[in-house]
Amino acid sequence: MTWTQSYDPLGHPLLSTLVAALPVVTLLGAIAWLKIRIHYAALLGLAVALLVACGAYHMPAGAAGATVLYGAAYGLFPIGWIILNLIFLYQLTVERGLFAVLRGCK
Repeated sequence: MTWTQSYDPLGHPLLSTLVAALPVVTLLGAIAWLKIRIHYAALLGLAVALLVACGAYHMPAGAAGATVLYGAAYGLFPIGWIILNLIFLYQLTVERGLFAVLRGCK
C-alpha cells in the first residue's frame, strides 16, 4: 500500500497548518490548563494526532498504527538503554563497595 502525504490537504495553507498543530496544542493545553497528568495528556495528544492524520490527511489506519508503534519503539529504546546501563553501574558499585562511598557513609 502506498500513501502520498499531502502538505495542504484542506486547500488553504493556514488552515492546514492549524489542523496539523492540534496535537501539540492539545498536549500543552491539557498539561497547562486542564492540569492532566503528563502521560495522560500525551495519550490524548496521540489520539488527536491519529484523528488528524486519518481524518484531515487521509492517512490509512494501518499506516497510522504502524507509525505509532515505530514512534513508541524509537522513543523507548534509548530510555531502556540508559536504564540498563544504570542498573549495570549500580550493581558494579555495590559489588565493589563503592556505593557507600557515593552515599557518604563509611
